[in-house]
Amino acid sequence: MSTEDAIEKIIGRFGVYQSLILFLITIGRLPTEFQVNMVVFLLPNTDYICRDGDTQNVTNHCPCYNPEFDQTTNVLTSATSEWNLICDRQYLASLAQSIMQVGILIGSLLYGFLSDRYGRKFAVLLALLSEALFIIASSFVPQFWMFLVCRFFIGSAVGGTMLCCYVILVELSGKSFRPYMVGLHETSFVIGYLILAIMAYFVRDWRQLQLVTSVPWLLVVVYFWVIPESPRWLMTVGKKEEAIQVLTHIARKNNRPVDDIENIVNKSMEELAANNDQQKLSYADLFRTLKMRFYICVTSSIWMCCVLIFFGVNQYIGRLQGNLYLNVILSALTVAPSLVVLVIGTLYLRRKVFVVSSFSLAAISLLILMFISRDNTTLNLVFAIIGHVGAYMSFVLVYLFTSEVFPTVIRNSAMGFSSMFGRIGGFVAPFIVNVGIEWVSILIFSALAFTAALLCCLLPETSNITLLNSITEAENFKREKNDVNTADT
Repeated sequence: MSTEDAIEKIIGRFGVYQSLILFLITIGRLPTEFQVNMVVFLLPNTDYICRDGDTQNVTNHCPCYNPEFDQTTNVLTSATSEWNLICDRQYLASLAQSIMQVGILIGSLLYGFLSDRYGRKFAVLLALLSEALFIIASSFVPQFWMFLVCRFFIGSAVGGTMLCCYVILVELSGKSFRPYMVGLHETSFVIGYLILAIMAYFVRDWRQLQLVTSVPWLLVVVYFWVIPESPRWLMTVGKKEEAIQVLTHIARKNNRPVDDIENIVNKSMEELAANNDQQKLSYADLFRTLKMRFYICVTSSIWMCCVLIFFGVNQYIGRLQGNLYLNVILSALTVAPSLVVLVIGTLYLRRKVFVVSSFSLAAISLLILMFISRDNTTLNLVFAIIGHVGAYMSFVLVYLFTSEVFPTVIRNSAMGFSSMFGRIGGFVAPFIVNVGIEWVSILIFSALAFTAALLCCLLPETSNITLLNSITEAENFKREKNDVNTADT
């Protein structure tokens, strides 16, 4: 197998055209980032005064049939206050949080399949547009069960967006640019996290907030004429002429030579044909060979731990004492510098070392949090945010790690399958947060972070490798020790 990246040779590592696509996708997927973090505003843990006859003016009393929710510091209206999700109905709040994770699970599988079968562009556009439409629908539903249904479909689109937008950007980049893509791709999360807190501060009605964070994004329909198909995918499914057209268009936009594109594509497709992996594959192919079977089991377990930790700590921060909006803004601002750390780490550290270090940071900070007094709100917030940063970096790196471990023909399917297990973790996270014994919740998150770190050691080192295209290449891939973490020349 050639170690040269044919795509990078033709269109460059990351030119003006790829920068435009990155900008458009960053803007287009902001509703995804809003919904990932929206739970603290849609379903907050809100104090109330019980106005029942026998318990007049008692705070947070259960059972309570006539609560008066506190509207002085946090949201004026929320799903929690509108449908009285307290006392024996509190589990419904956790269910509303978890149902979106179920949707993300289904969406990851569905969109992973659609992306590998019908193309990256189709899956990206369908996910972005569906997401905006279902968020809008959720703002008009009169019944709680309808809200749950909308949350499920929002989750399915979120799962598709998170998966497919990342893959198309990686496949439009040269291998030497992947470390930078880790940070650049995640700017949408930081921007969305920060903007959401600001918008929620001024728009305190949950229905209006849903509209504000979705209606403008119906304009993503114009992406149909702007976003290209992934040339890597076109080559793996045998669409040579379309791949040449896309590559020629991008090369011209980047002021790159176009004379030898057909020869380079022919050579790459001959390598694919020699490996006999050009046929359309399915999720069953993840288990067809020994190495792929082992990798998918390990990555799925890592994703489950990672997503559970990330969403669990994210929701935990929303429950901390103090101003909700300030806590979220501080968390968003501290996540921003981690993007620089992510780029530097992926450039100069071995992939496994960096992933294990990120999980360990989350685990250790959460362990320390267990021994801090609940009255010390500042230290609690500091170590919760450190744990959140560690979990966030792990989340980002797991995406990169998984995309590098699996070949192009099953890359989206592998990430979709792994993400499915991640959503199992996301489904469980709210119930762990609401278990009622705080130190137990934190201990579970910390133990899972350590477990994920150990599992990462079982995967191959992937820093600076050329993305593998076929299963045969992946099965035969064995990296020499002196090549690990060596910069390309």
